[in-house]
Amino acid sequence: MKRLTERKSGGNPFNRRFLCVAALVLLAFASSAAALMSVVDSKHNLSISGPGTMKATAESEICIFCHTPHGAEPGGVLWNRADPAGPYQTYDSTTIQTFVGQPTKASRKCLSCHDGTIALGQVSSRPAQIPMSQQFLNTGPAFLDTDLRDDHPISLNYGSAPTPEYKNPATLTGPVKLDKDDDLQCTACHDPHDDTLGDFLTDTTFQSALCLNCHQPTGWTTGTHRNSAAGWNGSPPDPWPHTDYTSVAENACENCHRPHSAGRDPHILNEFLEEDNCYPCHNGNLVGAINNFDIQSEFVKPSNHPIGSTVGTHEPTEDYLTMARHVECADCHNPHQANDTPANAPLVSGALLGVKGVDAAGGVVDPSINEYEICFNCHADSAPGPIPIPRQIPEVNKRQQFALSNPSYHPVEGPGKNANVPSLAGMTLNGVPLTTGTVIYCTDCHNNNNGPGAGGGGPNGPHGSTYDYLLERRNETADFTPESSTNYALCYKCHNRNSILNDDSFDEHDKHIRGEDAPCSVCHDPHGVDGTASNNTHLINFDTSVVFPSGGQLWFRDDGVFGGTCRLVCHGEDHNPFNYP
Repeated sequence: MKRLTERKSGGNPFNRRFLCVAALVLLAFASSAAALMSVVDSKHNLSISGPGTMKATAESEICIFCHTPHGAEPGGVLWNRADPAGPYQTYDSTTIQTFVGQPTKASRKCLSCHDGTIALGQVSSRPAQIPMSQQFLNTGPAFLDTDLRDDHPISLNYGSAPTPEYKNPATLTGPVKLDKDDDLQCTACHDPHDDTLGDFLTDTTFQSALCLNCHQPTGWTTGTHRNSAAGWNGSPPDPWPHTDYTSVAENACENCHRPHSAGRDPHILNEFLEEDNCYPCHNGNLVGAINNFDIQSEFVKPSNHPIGSTVGTHEPTEDYLTMARHVECADCHNPHQANDTPANAPLVSGALLGVKGVDAAGGVVDPSINEYEICFNCHADSAPGPIPIPRQIPEVNKRQQFALSNPSYHPVEGPGKNANVPSLAGMTLNGVPLTTGTVIYCTDCHNNNNGPGAGGGGPNGPHGSTYDYLLERRNETADFTPESSTNYALCYKCHNRNSILNDDSFDEHDKHIRGEDAPCSVCHDPHGVDGTASNNTHLINFDTSVVFPSGGQLWFRDDGVFGGTCRLVCHGEDHNPFNYP
């Protein structure tokens, strides 16, 4: 052996030392590799010695199923399999920033087994197929088929980071790497020779470390889905059937997404129905959550946001000024950014962070700054709903009704115009004293009937209510409704009942409400009135199913503080005209 070494090295002592060092390096590498899960011990060992159920019945060679030293297929790495024929149906969505074509390079090599079209034992270096326990990989989670629409996109040119949501490719120097052309292939996430982390992954999926090599969603680091330690209480269904992790933070991206064989193709969501991706965690079956509420049950209440009425309609890129009328959880909540940070009206709370909206001027704003902008997505210009009460001025566009240029409105976009509202005295909203300068949320009126605003222990938010129009409290609008603190609980939430019935602001309130059993809604339009300063102050916009013209005229005139004149017929009484006080 010594003579052979000296002959090969030319007897040069330097060369002998080099060979010794090289041998030590190889030994060190072998020692390091031994700490990894060798391909020999993984399911990619398809020989008879392999640990998986899909393997050869007699073949003992291991590498032959992918590689051959002679007569290799084109494409490098001494490839020993035919190129899959395809074509493939490839991933597409409204949010992807680059073209996804047919799989290329390393990804096609992976698909030569994983698309199920070429037999596992069909290798180029053998004239006949190697007999296998299962000839084709056409079952189980490793089977991808030729339809790749439900899988993370591959063979796309990552290029320079197209949006702030993705990291710059120059930073991808860790376990996830692009190929030499900056294309993202299967090998970015999977190392076919090392199964140390399971599924041949190049990085751990714990807290979605693998995903975060490339993805950097805005607001993710402070979001609840990134940080919540809440876990499952064991009551079915299992929120994370496809992972081994036990908390929201540990699952992170996989709370909602599945990189292969996803339930919904666009955005590779776990489940086909959008709301079914939210329900497994928001059904009251988590423990350790700050707000562990059963949101799912709210949507079966008589009045609700009908998230189950449409499928596949919501897209992050939709135009809120022209879109078809619909609502999904993601129309109000951005799961990457949502957190538990409180806010004061009109600003969005943490639960609503990162959602597009329509501002007071009718323009799209991204993200919404104020809560009402999110409501305006559906309740303003795009697809106004029905008119629940026939009005003298029949406006249903909430953006127009709340406009600060109107003669009157509930103070959602800004403080109201009336400086004399005695019924606010002594009242509080969200623990803060009410004044004529108070700004309120849409959700101060439209909310869960058992939520904190109603004094209940249920979840906050307009998911569902037992009262019509998603109202937090009862507010009867039918004529001849007897006055009570219960029937008009919503109005009395902010307006002192004693003040109203004592006629502090209008000396005929008690007569109309208790004497005539006329509901508040007969005279007042609660959102606002796009009318004139003389006729439509104090939210006056008559219910025309109850109030009729007198001598062809129907109007109210504001005569100053606590004074006015009406021309109308109501309950058979002709105000022709009627002045007060």
